[in-house]
Amino acid sequence: MKLLEMTEKDYDLIIVGSGPAGLSAAIYSARLGLKTLVLGETLGLASEAAIIENYPGFKKISGFELMQKILEQTVEAGAEVKIPEKVTELALKDETKKVKTEDETYTCKAVVIATGCTHRKLNVAGEEEFRGKGVSYCATCDGPLFKGKRVAVVGGGNSAAVAALYLKDLASKVFLIHRRGELRAEAILRRRILESGIELILDSEVKAIEGKNLVEKLVVVNKRTGEEKHVEVDGVFICVGEKPQSELAKKAGVLVDREGFIVVNRKQETNLKAVYAAGDVTGNVRQIGVAVGEGITAAINAYLQLKGGWYGLKP
Repeated sequence: MKLLEMTEKDYDLIIVGSGPAGLSAAIYSARLGLKTLVLGETLGLASEAAIIENYPGFKKISGFELMQKILEQTVEAGAEVKIPEKVTELALKDETKKVKTEDETYTCKAVVIATGCTHRKLNVAGEEEFRGKGVSYCATCDGPLFKGKRVAVVGGGNSAAVAALYLKDLASKVFLIHRRGELRAEAILRRRILESGIELILDSEVKAIEGKNLVEKLVVVNKRTGEEKHVEVDGVFICVGEKPQSELAKKAGVLVDREGFIVVNRKQETNLKAVYAAGDVTGNVRQIGVAVGEGITAAINAYLQLKGGWYGLKP
């Protein structure tokens, strides 16, 4: 088989990741006049949120709609956006940085890493076997497939609560399973859960997902009593947090902490010159508004680094 011929394309700034942080960085860098390229596979986990109610300027908006608006603004600002385009390797230690994808090599003077996080798994029996056959990590994506059916959501944070409330309007029955005695979600979400009729199964963990061709039941164990029971469901939505997608950055020499989050300073600089990181991959408060702010900070400091100053400011 003939290998694809690699080509080189040069930019001022390449942003790896196309979620809120990456696109916000691109809006600012493009408006500042930097030749900007965004490479990403999706619009980030934010695009999977059924409803967002805490992003300034929007009382209520779906994650997908918000990200579409940000994407449109990014393109209008003049940034080049390539989605989906999977980055396979980063070379960041030299003055000229290289970002490789499956069929291209791009070069640039500065890089912003905004690769975000990916869904954590339960790592229980049946999880991989039934993925796409009743096991899902995205209520917005797959919820309509379970209209009128019984489903469970696993998790106790905001994402789990929002998923359960979204599914309540679709499914005939919703269980919310959490390993602690109390949900970690915001107070307003906890109140809505209690008022919704969603059945809480607290102090409990899913030990296995079972079925024949599709999910049929969950094996759930109460952590306090040790009691094991079966919960009959047609689908299970796993919302137990995220882990940083920092493997490529780490391999390229970018410093990460013990949990795998990229270490940055207040300018969003990493340990490598002209390499920045922003958004969930830095491990800061993982909210869309924070990601946007970090992306903007990274873009402005990349501009200052490349141009040597801006309206009297120095890098």
